[in-house]
Amino acid sequence: MNIDNYNFNGKKAIVRVDFNVPLDENGNITDDTRIRGALPTLEKILNDGGALIIMSHMGKPKGKVNPKFSLAQIKDAVAKALGRDVKFAPDCVDAAQAAADLKPGEVLLLENLRFHPEEEGKPVGIDKTDPAYDAAKKEMKERQKEFSKTLASYADVYVNDAFGTAHRRHASTAVIADYFAAEDKMLGYLMEKEVKAVDNVLKDIKRPFTAIMGGSKVSTKIGIIENLMDKVDNLILCGGMTYTFAKARGGKIGLSLCEDDKLDLALDIIKKAQEKGVNLVLGTDCIAADSFSNDANTQVCDVMNIPDGWEGLDAGPETRKAFADAIRPSKTILWNGPAGVFEFDNFTAGSRAIADAIVEATDNGAFSLVGGGDSVACVNKFGLADQVSYVSTGGGALLEAIEGKVLPGIAAIRGDK
Repeated sequence: MNIDNYNFNGKKAIVRVDFNVPLDENGNITDDTRIRGALPTLEKILNDGGALIIMSHMGKPKGKVNPKFSLAQIKDAVAKALGRDVKFAPDCVDAAQAAADLKPGEVLLLENLRFHPEEEGKPVGIDKTDPAYDAAKKEMKERQKEFSKTLASYADVYVNDAFGTAHRRHASTAVIADYFAAEDKMLGYLMEKEVKAVDNVLKDIKRPFTAIMGGSKVSTKIGIIENLMDKVDNLILCGGMTYTFAKARGGKIGLSLCEDDKLDLALDIIKKAQEKGVNLVLGTDCIAADSFSNDANTQVCDVMNIPDGWEGLDAGPETRKAFADAIRPSKTILWNGPAGVFEFDNFTAGSRAIADAIVEATDNGAFSLVGGGDSVACVNKFGLADQVSYVSTGGGALLEAIEGKVLPGIAAIRGDK
């Protein structure tokens, strides 16, 4: 079912959102992006004349009640965003009466789902090596079903609008969907946009297709790199992984970040790119620093010859030009991971060159998807988020989708296998 075509009038809708927002030491929200992102879905239900039950997790309370992660702290912010009062259920599994009393246009926020271990469905207090673990896991699976059934009993319709948790088969993101008919479960607007953005990049490719993979480790990106190798025309590998590739090719990298146990893997990626005709773009020069600090002394170095005591912290001028030259003519662009330590203002030039080239390509008709926490932070820092096609809210979920994995939260509604 499509949310646009559904009439929520007279219905109670339970909506899984991702309100895991950052709080300061006084419990004040420091970034309300996730709340604002969910508003179109929540407002559609209320404007139709439906009653709204909101559920979310916050932090990692590990199945125990912890006031530090209570959603009571964000109730007023949600009320302000929606422009109406929000009722609060202090225990998500003891909210049947509050849900039953809810009238059209009213809103109920449930307490943190993860205060109950059944949400994540992992046995608590028992190690995987314990002989009793399998029995405990089986028992927890049954408890998770009951937990999901309770949540489902509050409403007539289920909406999942939490892309950031779509890669987890948790009670509220996947199991709960089993208790609703196909016509009474759907993706929210935010989820629909995320799924469409991923489909644009992986299934509706306009060429040339350029993927930019940055960050510190090859190991965390290998699944994505391998899945993209059959799809992309250009593959830019940047950031900390630059130096693993340089060392694998016999380079001297000083104190630069390196995964010494992944040198063979790096060579294998180079070989695969050649075999598949993929233009693999690796850094040739870098901005090296004599300490890991914004105020460090710097010099431009060949990535294959970084002096002892120095480390590469950003892409050099030649590399920036090579990256931009590959990106500008592209018609499909995926960016995940910065080109340097962009948190330090003096080492932002590489990431900025990528961002500027993506904006230019987008202006010329490319579809550009930016995802992953650091890349999103990059475009926000540069004030360019509104100049790319789509900025994804899902970190792990986006990466798993790009790897080609089926996301449980989406499969539970679409019936994908």
